[in-house]
Amino acid sequence: MNTLLRNIFAVIAGGILGAVVNMSFIVAGSKVFPLPESFEPMNAMNWDLKFFIFPFLAHALGTLAGAFIAAKIASTYKKTFALIVGAFFLIGGTMMVFILPAPIWFVVLDLVVAYIPMGWLGWRISR
Repeated sequence: MNTLLRNIFAVIAGGILGAVVNMSFIVAGSKVFPLPESFEPMNAMNWDLKFFIFPFLAHALGTLAGAFIAAKIASTYKKTFALIVGAFFLIGGTMMVFILPAPIWFVVLDLVVAYIPMGWLGWRISR
């Protein structure tokens, strides 16, 4: 396969796999911690701490899996493509900060730890 096409495929595959892992953890979280009837999903400011565990895991492990796959598939610049996947997920996480208000501690933890560091770690694990 052409190097350029393989690298493009690496980023696409990493994004898709990362999204699947992300959504799997979100769904699993709703099974582990069922939401009460009075739960307001669009107001994270009033959530109990337990409701932040699976979203963080979803973001971090989705990015990690996507970056790992991108680095494994890419022909060249494996670290760069893993970090590109991390950057795509960071953009999505940043958009969610504006859509779903959350406590500042979670926003900082999520944006600082769950994306670019996990992209880098995905590349490191792939070596």
